[in-house]
Amino acid sequence: MDLWEIFPFTPEVGYLGLAVVSFFGSLVPFVPIPSFVLLVTMSVGTQFDIHLLALIAAFTATAAKQIIFYISYGGRRIISEKTKKRMRPFQKLVKRYGGTAAFVAAATPIPDDIVYIPLGLSKYNPKKFFIATLLGKLVLCYILVLISHYMGLSILEPILADIDDPSPVYIGIIIFAAAMTAVVILVLRLDWERILGRIAPWTLDDDEEDNKQN
Repeated sequence: MDLWEIFPFTPEVGYLGLAVVSFFGSLVPFVPIPSFVLLVTMSVGTQFDIHLLALIAAFTATAAKQIIFYISYGGRRIISEKTKKRMRPFQKLVKRYGGTAAFVAAATPIPDDIVYIPLGLSKYNPKKFFIATLLGKLVLCYILVLISHYMGLSILEPILADIDDPSPVYIGIIIFAAAMTAVVILVLRLDWERILGRIAPWTLDDDEEDNKQN
């Protein structure tokens, strides 16, 4: 089976479609919509400019994450007060390594809102957040684009040759999204006070700044 038979909509989507999918796929907190599937598919072959693909995906995803960050920064309730209290030690840990945490979250295919929302709640510097997130997204998007463009077909063709029905591919994508959602739920439900109390006891300190913010 050919790659375009599995994702027949890809050639018609174009750059604008990628921008829309990347932006809105990144805008929904805690629900990982695998927009990178579209990015990877569009990167195979020579129909699209790989640099434009990477830049469009990186900038639109960063713009969406900046909105989530500002909503958290303004104190809007994205997570419940109970969850926020449970995650407060994690929030302090993330803030200490703010720029690095934002970059790593952006440069890896993890549910990055578990880092971005605590950074917003802790009033992390918005400009530093934007720069770190954009750099991370650029790294991730370029890695995906370059691997897909230069190695994609050579890797996929032997696999696709044995596929007659694309349904398992779609199911795999859904399972991946569900697994990432489960990871987010687990992170939100963990007792971070108990976890970090041993390895980073300073995160349990209830200082004046935290009281003002929370």
